[in-house]
Amino acid sequence: MNFKSKFDAGFAYGDFLEKYGSDGDKMKWKSVHDLVSLSSEQQELLSGFTREMNVLVMAGAWCGDCVSQVPILDHFENVSEKITIRYVDRDADVELAEELKICGGSRVPQTVIMSEDFLPVSRDGDRTISRYRQMAEQQFGGCPTGLGLGQDPVFASVVKDWVDIFERAQLILRLSPSLRQRHGD
Repeated sequence: MNFKSKFDAGFAYGDFLEKYGSDGDKMKWKSVHDLVSLSSEQQELLSGFTREMNVLVMAGAWCGDCVSQVPILDHFENVSEKITIRYVDRDADVELAEELKICGGSRVPQTVIMSEDFLPVSRDGDRTISRYRQMAEQQFGGCPTGLGLGQDPVFASVVKDWVDIFERAQLILRLSPSLRQRHGD
C-alpha cells in the first residue's frame, strides 16, 4: 500500500467535513470538537514532539465513533507543528478500506501514523481501549452517536488513550536508529 499517495489525496480536517459531511454531521463534529480539552501536560507533550508525524485518518462523517474521536486528533494537529493529518472517506477509497480492515470489517476511524518518509509506524482504530472497556462493562454493542460526551466520564480517558497512541509513535520515531543518524541526535 502506498500510504503517501493516500495521504497526498487526503483532506485537511475542515475540508474533509465540507466535502463529506451533511449540515447535521458538521454540527455533531463541532459539538464534540468544542468539548475536547487537552490538559497543559498533554499540550506540552504534543507540542514538544521533535519528529515529523504524517497521519492518515480513514473516517466517515456520518460515523458516531468518528464523531466521538476524530475531533480529538484535530486538536493534536493544532497543538503540534510536527503532526500533519489528512483525512480520507472510507467509502470513497475502497482500496484503503480493504487494507485497513479490522476483524474482517471496514471499521472507522482508522489511523496510520507514519514517519517523515511515510513509513508506517502505528495503525490504530476503531475505538480506544477505554471505550472498549466501557462497552464490555455495559455490554453495549451499538454505534455511539458521539452526543452527550460532555457527561461521559470515559471521554477524558479516550482523549488520554489517543495522546498515548501518538506519544508511543513519537517515541518509536525518536528512538529509530536510522532517524537518529539522519538527524544527528
